[in-house]
Amino acid sequence: MPSGLRDNNLKNSRHPSSPHWSLLGCGALGGVFASLLTQSGQPTRVLLSERHRATLHPGIDFTSLEGHTQLLAIERGFIDKPGPIQRLLVMTKAGQVVSALTPLAGKLAAGVPIVLLHNGMGIAEQVVQLFPHNPVIAGVTSHGAMRCGHFVFRHTGKGETWLGPVNEAAIAYSHLADELALALGQAGWDEQILTRQWQKLAINCAINPLTALYKLKNGELAGPRFADVLQQICVEVADVMQAEGQPTGSDELLRRVMTVVELTADNYSSMYQDMEQGRETEIEAITGFLLGKAAAHGITVPVNQAEPGIAGGRLRSAG
Repeated sequence: MPSGLRDNNLKNSRHPSSPHWSLLGCGALGGVFASLLTQSGQPTRVLLSERHRATLHPGIDFTSLEGHTQLLAIERGFIDKPGPIQRLLVMTKAGQVVSALTPLAGKLAAGVPIVLLHNGMGIAEQVVQLFPHNPVIAGVTSHGAMRCGHFVFRHTGKGETWLGPVNEAAIAYSHLADELALALGQAGWDEQILTRQWQKLAINCAINPLTALYKLKNGELAGPRFADVLQQICVEVADVMQAEGQPTGSDELLRRVMTVVELTADNYSSMYQDMEQGRETEIEAITGFLLGKAAAHGITVPVNQAEPGIAGGRLRSAG
């Protein structure tokens, strides 16, 4: 069961020897989290791939929700020689998680917790296989972020963040939610994180492909044009969730989707941003994961099935 929300009242009680975060993946959300962790006084290092070694690494130019801009000096490391890692926060795109972590296989000290924060599902199980001696923790977050340039990031929306154990070794690491709360203002630990992952997947299945394909802000999905398709997507996702042992109803899912649409009305989804920048999207870990589970249960999901192919497969391999 959820252990409840942590808030930033913990900030003043933080022990000065707070553990070091190594953050793998410095896209929009990764850059924002690295900035927020640094601002909260938690030493943070960004691990980059080898191809970034020759590129300019200025300080991170970070704009907060309130519009305050600050230049932050954040340590840079490289995945081939990452240095000591006490806790690893992985914020790459879903399809890049395994390849980004592979150089650390056999090198990451046993017992170092790996926290995964990406959209979609089906990745954590692969990470457990790659790192059988490490605690693996799954997370979901609804914070909004935008990359505005080279190491230039803007925090565009405050949301909830939840962590939970993927393997048994991770159960002892609920305190990591407290540490993230120092930076995010809220974080929670939920040992039933799979339910929250499914709920986030439902929202992503509804919002991300449609906003990317039709080039819309999230709030534009609230109009009558998309009412029927959003309802049908939620019906299909609910059918699959129920088959997977996750009791829910399509009306409940639709309410969640429309709440997010309203709260993030002025935001562009991560999939929209990926499409616009010619980057690979997370469609395989979102809609693709749903399609795989639907097929395993013999459930037809025609609207979700159509989404990846509407634009001739552009969501599967952008760029």
